[in-house]
Amino acid sequence: MTNHPHALESLAAADAAELRAILLEVCSSARWADAVAAARPWSDRAALLDANASAMASLTVADLHDAMAGHARIGKPKAGDATSEREQAGIQGVDTALLDELHEANAAYEAKFGHVFLICATGRTADTMLAALRERYPNDPATEAEIVRGELRKINDIRINRLLDES
Repeated sequence: MTNHPHALESLAAADAAELRAILLEVCSSARWADAVAAARPWSDRAALLDANASAMASLTVADLHDAMAGHARIGKPKAGDATSEREQAGIQGVDTALLDELHEANAAYEAKFGHVFLICATGRTADTMLAALRERYPNDPATEAEIVRGELRKINDIRINRLLDES
């Protein structure tokens, strides 16, 4: 990864409201954004990614639900949302039958757990996302919450790296 110290410095120097808005674009959990902001200044990219990991580890189940609220359903990226479309590129051009299976499995998962199926979709195909959804469906809520926490951390890492690389 290219190191962009100016992007990190600009982020660390942002006023509280601006930083919070930027962080909430990465993850929609207010508690997460506040925890990451409280860890500044970050000495380098790794320190910011560590702040993500620490903040993610501290989230309650309710906070995880707040974080998931910012994510589109797998198989239905938010129209016009470049991040959602980029992260779910693996479903583009997939046949209708597979998308229907994905939608049905999503509906069953949401009925069971009360939230969207969350997976770090970057680099995954529709087939692998469907397989992961089916594999995780039998989980109990506590196990699934910990898997979601890990997936959110991976997504946030990708989004933070992109933010630093594009700035």
